[in-house]
Amino acid sequence: MIKPGKPVKDISIKKGDSIQSIFDEMSKSGGFESRNLVEGLDILQAMIEDKKCLKFLSFVGAVTSTGLRGIIKDMIKNKMFDVVITTCGALDHDIARHFSNYLEGSFTLDDRELADQHIHRLGNVLVPMNSYGPLIEEKMQAFLEKIYKSGKKEMSTAEITKMIGENLGEDSFLYWAYKINIPVIVPGIMDGAVGSQIWLFTQKHNDFKLNVTADGDLLSGLIFKAKKSGALMIGGGISKHHTLWWNQYRDGLDYAVYITTAQEFDGSLSGALVREAISWGKVTQEAKQTTIHAEATTILPFLYSALLSRLK
Repeated sequence: MIKPGKPVKDISIKKGDSIQSIFDEMSKSGGFESRNLVEGLDILQAMIEDKKCLKFLSFVGAVTSTGLRGIIKDMIKNKMFDVVITTCGALDHDIARHFSNYLEGSFTLDDRELADQHIHRLGNVLVPMNSYGPLIEEKMQAFLEKIYKSGKKEMSTAEITKMIGENLGEDSFLYWAYKINIPVIVPGIMDGAVGSQIWLFTQKHNDFKLNVTADGDLLSGLIFKAKKSGALMIGGGISKHHTLWWNQYRDGLDYAVYITTAQEFDGSLSGALVREAISWGKVTQEAKQTTIHAEATTILPFLYSALLSRLK
């Protein structure tokens, strides 16, 4: 027999209310995504405060083209996570935005006209061509040449991201990951500008190798020792799946929060709710888990602010 929950209460917000009090009000509202958002906050707090938990942050590259890059950088800087798994686009945008600027745009701009002006459009963010391809080529070739001359002839993606972070500054999430020794792993590194530059570098230096299996060694060393594990997954695709995939080797995540705009009815990994991963052994049956159906740049700043107010 289904047992109904507590009565639904109206949300009441007064001038000057804190972010925490607003989340408290949302927790009593009964529906719809507000309850999942508050549940996600509770899970993240428990995960971050659990000293036995190995904490993963995964995210898709597109969000780092926006101001959300600052939140990701601060979460890493504040040591909320132990491992980062992301896509090549995140590296591209981190380099490009450190050395140049992206611009505000609109979803409705004429893409033919933008192409004539040598401007790429990423949603409603505008990426001038000179801020992207040519710039990343110049910087990556210089970074790789420097490390190659030091005697390094083989690198994992975790070593590539550490190398990049070492050459950036405090606005960069890769810089802070390098600074406090948090590995950043990019399983699909060839799918982007940085990956293409690694390939181009090997054309001139055929003894230089990219060793992605070394990332597996790093992950296995962490996973097999972890007493518990948890993850905040922002968006789907390979970054989400790689996080889930490796955690199946320790019987699944104990904490899992997933933020997505995708829907599950096409059977995609991006649309799959966290609970689907239970059937694969990638999330434990007893896990504290939720899926928040929301757009990350809208939701994550509030979630992060509430976390800061709660965490000791």
